[in-house]
Order: sequence, then C-alpha cells, then structure tokens
Amino acid sequence: MTVGFRDIEIASERIHGLVHNTPVVQSEQLNRLTGLSLNFKAEHLQKVGAFKARGAVNAICSINKNQLKHGVVAHSSGNHGAALARAGALMNVPVSIVVPVNASRVKKKAIANYGARVIECESSLASRELTLEELVENTNATFVHPYDDELIIAGAGTAALELADQVVGLDVIVTPVGGGGLLAGTTLVAQAKGIKVFGAEPAGADDAARSFRTGDRVLDHLPQTICDGLLTTLGDRNWDIIYSGVDDILVVSDEDTVSAMYLIWTRMKQVVEPSAAIALAAVLSNKALFAGLKIGIVLTGGNVDLADLPFDPFNEVGNLV
Repeated sequence: MTVGFRDIEIASERIHGLVHNTPVVQSEQLNRLTGLSLNFKAEHLQKVGAFKARGAVNAICSINKNQLKHGVVAHSSGNHGAALARAGALMNVPVSIVVPVNASRVKKKAIANYGARVIECESSLASRELTLEELVENTNATFVHPYDDELIIAGAGTAALELADQVVGLDVIVTPVGGGGLLAGTTLVAQAKGIKVFGAEPAGADDAARSFRTGDRVLDHLPQTICDGLLTTLGDRNWDIIYSGVDDILVVSDEDTVSAMYLIWTRMKQVVEPSAAIALAAVLSNKALFAGLKIGIVLTGGNVDLADLPFDPFNEVGNLV
C-alpha cells in the first residue's frame, strides 16, 4: 500500500466521532508581539492529549477483525502507546505496549490508565524491538508501528486536513518531526491544497534535517534533546514523502523550544509539551521566512510532567519576541 491524499480523506471519515475535530486558536497578543499571523491547531486538546489518537484509531478500525482477536502491540515511550491503548479500549481489543524504563512517568501512567498492558524493557531501540518480537511471537498480536505505517500516516494527516479547512487562505503549515508520520501526512495534504509545509526538528536530534540536506536518509542517530516525543529516527515510508514534498526542515535549539513553550503557557494559557512548542520556536527563529504569510502551527501534544518543567514558571524565559 502506498499512502496518498485520498487515504487521508478516507481516514477522516473513518475516525469521525472517535476523535476530536480540534479547534484552531489564535492569540492577538502573540500576533502583535511577533508581527506574524499565527493559527494554532490545538491537538494538545485531542483525545489522550496528542495527535497520535488519530492514527491509532485509524489503524485499529482498519485491521481485520480476526487479527484483532489476538490484540495489538507497539513500542512507545509515550503518546502513541496511550493512543493505541485508548483505541483498543474503544474496540474491546487487548493492547500491550513495550515501554523503555526511562520513559516519562506521566506517559507510562496514561498508557496503563487506558487499560493496556505495560511491558518495560531497557531503553535501547534494540531492546525495544527484541521485546516486541518476542511478544508478537508469543501472542500472534498485530504490531502497529508508531510512525512508519501507512494507516498511521493517513490518520495523522487528518489534523492538517482539518486545519486547511478551518483557516481560509492558509499559506503554510509547520509541524514537528521525529519519526515523520505527522509531517508525511501533512505534506500530502499540503501538496493537494497548494500549501507550503515545513518541519521543525531539535538540533540534538536532527536526522531528518541532515537527511533532507543530503538526499539520503540518516540512520546513525544519537538524540539528545528535551523533546522526548521527537527522539526517533525518520521512518522509511515517511522519508520518501517528506523528501519529495517538504519545503524545508528547520533545526531549533532546545533553548528556543523552551522559550516558545513558555510563551504558549503564559501568553496563550495552553499547556503543551516541548515536542509541540518546537513548531512555534521554528517560526519565531525564522521570522523573515514567514513574514506576510498565514501560518498554521500544529500543537501536537500536551502531556507534561508538571514536576519536571524545563522552565521556572515564576521567571520570564527567552527572547524570541
């Protein structure tokens, strides 16, 4: 299966009523301070607090019912695990999630709260994959990849499809990029609608940007960033879509991401995680690139451990505006 724009339209129909059609919010204050036209797609208000709910529901609703009897499994350090757990609960499908021991306490708890079985493993990708292989072999469950999967890409793309309908005259969409499922889905929508699209990636996990520059997917990847949702290597299926359709991938420092997160919290009163705030940071770090354009920014998630904030809420942070 090769995913295309029509698959995103079908996914939108399939998941209707099972996820939120999230609002687009603006901040007059931020627009005035930045001199930009910012339109935020509020996926942090989505089911499970992240856009990942879309792909998970699309996947589970598409898998053969006989297969679903054996359950579904995934490896995830956070939002995909919670999203799949919720989707499984909706459809009475057993879900098991392989989670690294160093994953966010808040996100592990969310996975369990939605009724999934949480299986901890060592933090390396090799350990995750080995644990998952054993689980599939023992249970005959279906593996749902967190980002390198056509159904996940199509589901994620529905956020951009809604955004393009909600904002008349939208010129550009900016999304974070980790494994690339969201950026790939957004790219397919942008191409169909004649909209520019940019990815935003942490400087300490910039494999997608390096891949985009050279034309070859980078696989040697040792990420170090506060954006815990963007640690993964760019997926193979996503890479082809992204390389052929994205305008650019903008690299952002953790310092600027924290500043953007602080702005969203204090100016907009919205709770977002660093992996979501990076999209605003990319825009504010490249204002000349976006001047005069109507900008769509996907706020991808809001699952934050309040005991481990990357800024002091009582002291002003950053100088992006």
